[in-house]
Amino acid sequence: MVKSPPAKTQIATDTWVKASWDEYLALTNEPQYTDGRCYYNQGYLRIEMSALGSAHGQDNTIISTVIVLYASLNNIRLKGLTNTSFRKTGLQESQPDLAFYIGNDFSFPPRTNAPVDVEAVGMPNLVVEIGASSFDDDLGLKRLLYEQLGVQEYWVVNVAAGEVIAFAVADGGSRRISESLVLVGLGMAVVEEALQRSQSEDDGAITRWLISTWSGSE
Repeated sequence: MVKSPPAKTQIATDTWVKASWDEYLALTNEPQYTDGRCYYNQGYLRIEMSALGSAHGQDNTIISTVIVLYASLNNIRLKGLTNTSFRKTGLQESQPDLAFYIGNDFSFPPRTNAPVDVEAVGMPNLVVEIGASSFDDDLGLKRLLYEQLGVQEYWVVNVAAGEVIAFAVADGGSRRISESLVLVGLGMAVVEEALQRSQSEDDGAITRWLISTWSGSE
């Protein structure tokens, strides 16, 4: 008698589901979830499977450009990671759109395909979520997750509104800010204008505008 292959484990996606750490690890290794973005926080998991459209991709690119260019022009040491998993084994995991280690004190995470062990190398100073279909959760439970993981600054990009909602994180909580504290002098107004310009201008034009703005020659 030929045995049928074991049934695939199915869960509700794009929402938080109660699960143990071992259940979370097992699910993230299931073939149907390998393209998902995975989060875990002390007994609850979230696997995001919603398709990412052009608006999400364009905003992701522009935000990364703004941050890297600002750091370059201001001689700020920085290492960026895109769609990378950060893990505190047994407790928490996140996979933000963008993450940046900033300053003179960090060490580069190992170049592997495994999640970054935050207990060994620390969390990035700045984490960015591009909020399209996930916007409400990015402001809610993910914000709590990043507070607990100990990032210094957390940005949520509202794709629909072209808005950046930035938070400084300290002492297990967060407060909204209009200017970055980890990229000192970078105002959210400039970041938002770059997002608005990207709807009608190419990336090269936006980069030239940023350089002109920050050099005071506009």
